[in-house]
Amino acid sequence: MSTSFKGTLMTVIAGIAWGLSGVSGQYLMGHGFSALILTNIRLLISGAVLILFAYLSNKENFFAFLKDKSSYISLILFAFLGLLLTQLTYLIAIAETNAGTATVLQYVCPVGVLAYTCIKDRVGPTVSEIASMLLAIGGTFLIATHGQLNQLAITPKGLGWGLFSAFAYALYIILPLNLIKKWGSMPVIGVGMLLPGILMVPFSGLVSFQGHYSSDNLLALFGLIVLGTIFAYTVFLKGTSMVGAVKGSLLASIEPISAVFFAYMIMNDQFYAIDFIGMGMILLAVLLISLKDLIIQKEKGIL
Repeated sequence: MSTSFKGTLMTVIAGIAWGLSGVSGQYLMGHGFSALILTNIRLLISGAVLILFAYLSNKENFFAFLKDKSSYISLILFAFLGLLLTQLTYLIAIAETNAGTATVLQYVCPVGVLAYTCIKDRVGPTVSEIASMLLAIGGTFLIATHGQLNQLAITPKGLGWGLFSAFAYALYIILPLNLIKKWGSMPVIGVGMLLPGILMVPFSGLVSFQGHYSSDNLLALFGLIVLGTIFAYTVFLKGTSMVGAVKGSLLASIEPISAVFFAYMIMNDQFYAIDFIGMGMILLAVLLISLKDLIIQKEKGIL
C-alpha cells in the first residue's frame, strides 16, 4: 500500500468518523443528555487523552509549551472561542435540526474564512472564490427555505445555531494558527480542550447529572468521544501528514455526507431532493476553495 493511498484512506475514515460523532450526539440528546453536558464530557475526556498523546510523543516540546507564557492569551482565546464554542454550538444546532443538516451548515465555515482572509489581506476574491461564496449562500438558502421565500423548512433557531456553529468553526481554524505552527497541533488542542472542560464542570450540570447509561447510550458516547474525536483527530493528523493539509481537508469533506447517511440510517431523519441540492452547493463551494489551494501549492512545488 503506497503512502499516498494510505494517507487518503486514513483521512476519509476520519471524515466518516466525524460524521458518525454528530449522529451519536443527536442520539444522546434524544435520550436525556444536554448539549452542555455532552460538550463537557467530550472536552474533558478528549482533552486528557490528547494531552497524554502529546506528552508521550514529545515530552520536551510539551513542557516547553506549558511554560511559554507568551502563548497563554492565544491559548485561552482558542480554548473558549474556538474549541468550546465550536463544540457547544454544533451540538445545539444538531438538537435544533439534525446531525446531517447541522454538519452541512457548519461547512459554510470555509467561505467565512475566505472572506476574512480577503479582508485581512486587502485582496479581492477571484472569480472561483466569488462563485464559492454564492454557492454557499444559495445552498444555505435552499436548506433553510426549500425555495419558499415566505417560510423556513427548518426552525429559525436551527438555522441560527447552524450558522453560529459555522462562525465558531471559523474561529477554531483561525485562532490557533500561530500556536500550532510553533508547538504542533496535539498539545495545543489537548490543553485547549481540557482547560474549558475543567472550568465547565461546576456550571454544566455534569456533577448532578443522573443520566441513564444504557448499553446504547454508552455506545453513542463511544462514537462521539472515542471514534468521533480522539480516533478521528489522530487518524486525520496522520493522514494529512502523508497527503498534505489541503488535500486532507478536501478529502475530509466526506464528513457531511457521512453525517447525512448516518442520520438517515440510525435516526431515520428524512431529507428531500432540494435538501441534497442545497448540501451539494455548499460542498461544491468547499471543493472550489480547496481545489484552488491545491492548484496553488502544486504550482509552487509544495506538493
